[in-house]
Amino acid sequence: MTDAECTLRHLVGIDVNMAFAAGANGLVVGLGEPTHVKAPVFDPKLPGSWLVNLSHVDLSRVKVGKEWVELDGDLLPSPFTPKGERPEGPAWYATPTVAYAAELGYEVRPIEAWVRHENGRYMDGWYNRLRDAYLATMADLGVHADMEPADFLAAMDGYKERDPQLAIVVSAIKATVKGGLGKLRERPRGEGWWPGEPWRALSRTTWRPDIRAAVISRTRINLHRKIVKHAAFTGQYPVAILSDCVVYAANGESPWTSCPTETASRCPAASSSASTPAWSSTRAPRPSCGEKKSASGSTPRSSTSPATSRTAPSPTSTTESRRGRR
Repeated sequence: MTDAECTLRHLVGIDVNMAFAAGANGLVVGLGEPTHVKAPVFDPKLPGSWLVNLSHVDLSRVKVGKEWVELDGDLLPSPFTPKGERPEGPAWYATPTVAYAAELGYEVRPIEAWVRHENGRYMDGWYNRLRDAYLATMADLGVHADMEPADFLAAMDGYKERDPQLAIVVSAIKATVKGGLGKLRERPRGEGWWPGEPWRALSRTTWRPDIRAAVISRTRINLHRKIVKHAAFTGQYPVAILSDCVVYAANGESPWTSCPTETASRCPAASSSASTPAWSSTRAPRPSCGEKKSASGSTPRSSTSPATSRTAPSPTSTTESRRGRR
């Protein structure tokens, strides 16, 4: 943590509701066979996997909307590697990741790609059913999609205790999202399988690791975009990221304490609080004042506290040590 972050008394976790389900909403994925192309011109509307070098993307100077902004790139995780480190050369990326590099204002020149010209919004029906079930169940628990942000946060406090059975339904909906995406790249499950042999899931038409990769890519980019906008607006950076939860050091227990008081209603991290998928809720705040500090007042880099790490918003990552400062 920085010296300034160590003076703050709380950690506030801002969690994205149904993040991976929302990542599938409206996502264009391949419906036909892949086509291999050499030195293609990148097309953000074309689903596929692209071999491209994104090491030149500098997070200290990026486009937010139509304007270039200066940020502290050392305090931002790279969205292009699992652990948040800057990439060192070409790698394979799904379309949403490459499109985000271009959105940040940087040129992308793929070396080769596997793309699917026959495509469509295959996941929309799946997402819509889960979204409707989630919103209806949350409404039965007293958490409504059209609440004001402050009322929403109050309603979310202890909602599982109001009706434990409905809370189980909410958990089941979320598990369906996780399990459904996991099935797209199901691994061998015993059944006499030996390394080098095909396993049963490979013969299913629903074995589509490319769709799973695209959903994860879009979810990661959606979260990173929120982080960048929040940093540009407030000058504040996350101290930890775990999957779809971003942790900020703050002076109080509310997400609004991570925003300038006079402009909190427009703060990217706090103003989008609602039960709607892809919007935000808060995790239980924790005091941050009990950690050991070095002579400079900052937390030692060897600390294993989640509050001392900055990692990429990877759905498979755990909290890792953040990148060293330049």
